[in-house]
Amino acid sequence: MFHTFVMDTTCQSLSNLSLNHPLAPVEYANCGSSSSQDDEDGFGDLLSLPVDVCERRPTCLRCCRPQKVCLCPFLPVHPLEVSTCLYIVQHPAEESRALRTVPLLAACLPPGKCKVLVGRRFNEERNPELAAVCRDSRTLILYPGPDAQNLEELVQKQDQDRMGEQFVRAVGPNVIIIDGTWSQAKDMFLRNTLLHQPKQVQLSRSEQTSQYVIRSQPSNICLSTLECAAVTLSILERNEAIQEVLLKPLQALCSFQLQHGALVHHSKEHLIRHGIYDKQMPTNKRKIKRMENLITNQHICPR
Repeated sequence: MFHTFVMDTTCQSLSNLSLNHPLAPVEYANCGSSSSQDDEDGFGDLLSLPVDVCERRPTCLRCCRPQKVCLCPFLPVHPLEVSTCLYIVQHPAEESRALRTVPLLAACLPPGKCKVLVGRRFNEERNPELAAVCRDSRTLILYPGPDAQNLEELVQKQDQDRMGEQFVRAVGPNVIIIDGTWSQAKDMFLRNTLLHQPKQVQLSRSEQTSQYVIRSQPSNICLSTLECAAVTLSILERNEAIQEVLLKPLQALCSFQLQHGALVHHSKEHLIRHGIYDKQMPTNKRKIKRMENLITNQHICPR
């Protein structure tokens, strides 16, 4: 397309030149009817070939999966009743992934309880709703780091207080989760000052192991967006059954993919621990330190 544009522009410019200009006869001839005749001789047969139109498979409106592999039988019959509202800040690259977990999460929750905002940069002018949520003192953002407080410990502390029963309504009705790869999540968190306003929390790093085995993770304790939401809601709503219900469609998705040729994706931590990491090891001291942290399960956050 770029070469075609340059050629058309050249032809238009040369057509305005005087015929006495030394370049006019030569250059203009190359853009004229003789070139068109050559194109017809070379590609005329191709124009007569039939064109196959690719039709997309019918998609289930609830789980957003192809109808032949619909996961609705593994979703709750009725949306889960929760008081917490999730805001999924999603990197644009996640929209094109075939094995996304956010549509499954949204299908399990009532309308309005799982809002997805797609983009790389967010500000008050373009995203007034998100800005208002971030300013709300009751909002939490799930992002690991040295400044993040353990969510379960936070809830337990509130429960010990006499006002603990009002924690869901008074402290954490909104939870922001960044949906993307670890490097994408890091970039989005650091570059969006809106996301620095809510209280930062993280999940326990010793109790959770990802069941999303069809996609690679940096560490064994890194969770998918759906898994993070499932654990978070079960803690905030004080209902462990929520986690079990939300993980059912994810387990079914992974099981189906493995039965049809997908391979188990071990984490980078697992590969390094067992000496089967097939990529070149880093020479940069900072990257070497991150590799060591993966093995010792220390500071495995993207910051």
